[in-house]
Amino acid sequence: MSRYSRQELFSAIGREGQARLRAARVTLVGCGALGSSLAEMMVRAGVGSLTLVDRDFVEESNLQRQSLFTEEDATRGLPKAVAAEAALRRLNSGVEVRGVVADFATDNASGLLRGADLVLDGTDNFEARFLLNDLCVREGVPWVYGACVGSYGLALAIRPRVTPCLRCVLDEQPAPGASPTCDTAGVIAPIVHVVAGLQAAEALKLLVGKTDALFPGLVTIDLWLGQFDVLDFTGRAPSCPACTAGRYDYADRASGASAALCGRDAVQVRPSAAGALDLEGLARRLAGLGAVASNPYLVRFRAPEAELVVFADGRAIVKGVDDPARARSLYAKYIGA
Repeated sequence: MSRYSRQELFSAIGREGQARLRAARVTLVGCGALGSSLAEMMVRAGVGSLTLVDRDFVEESNLQRQSLFTEEDATRGLPKAVAAEAALRRLNSGVEVRGVVADFATDNASGLLRGADLVLDGTDNFEARFLLNDLCVREGVPWVYGACVGSYGLALAIRPRVTPCLRCVLDEQPAPGASPTCDTAGVIAPIVHVVAGLQAAEALKLLVGKTDALFPGLVTIDLWLGQFDVLDFTGRAPSCPACTAGRYDYADRASGASAALCGRDAVQVRPSAAGALDLEGLARRLAGLGAVASNPYLVRFRAPEAELVVFADGRAIVKGVDDPARARSLYAKYIGA
């Protein structure tokens, strides 16, 4: 019997739907809690191609809810995209899996999404989500939004020029610090899997062409309080900048040189010029200045002032700092201008 026989027996998918899944190209942005579960479900479902984009690395605090990663991944400090790709290849060798270690930003986002039939949201910040929304609406690519914190979560399937987009629903991204995050309010693993399950179900409906089965709007759920609601959206917002005016504010912004990471007490610094960094040479140079740990993908350096995690593309996550100017100063001091 087929590997996917039980899925094919489900009449809404069947063999024809399975063939459509096999031909599908899916891009997942963010490979943390939601992204881990989403990636596993897509690979087990047998999509033809899955591209994973993530800027971060595995830490011990991820293991409570990020199901693709192991203690060994955290000990080695592997980039999430690298660790996830390896785990997913072991799950299903018939799916083409590609992990991309990169920050999803305006200067590379279009290229990262190019060729996707569907985009899944596994991000942890509104800046990335609004950028993703702008690009998908502009290019006509369906995508599925998801978010969770505490025991509460949301999911929304977006079909450009057919259903409301994220800006129809949320208008503008919340001000920094205005919304709780997993790092400030915590999160329990069950809500992660429930929201990822909702996203994955909507993804399967879109990929097999059963759009009439999609939820009519935003799904909200609180597992602790036992609440489940669907906010029915019957049309796009007349004032939506993206849907109505065709204005893509987030896609047209320049990428910032630095950005505080949501709830992390850390700042990401991006180099002014793109280019591969000599990680081995950097590790040797920093060894006399503080504790250094490295792997083929990154260098972790514990300076007296903060910890710097430097990636091969020149990006760095400066931990223990919340001021972008201070983070850029430390980057210039230890990595270079």
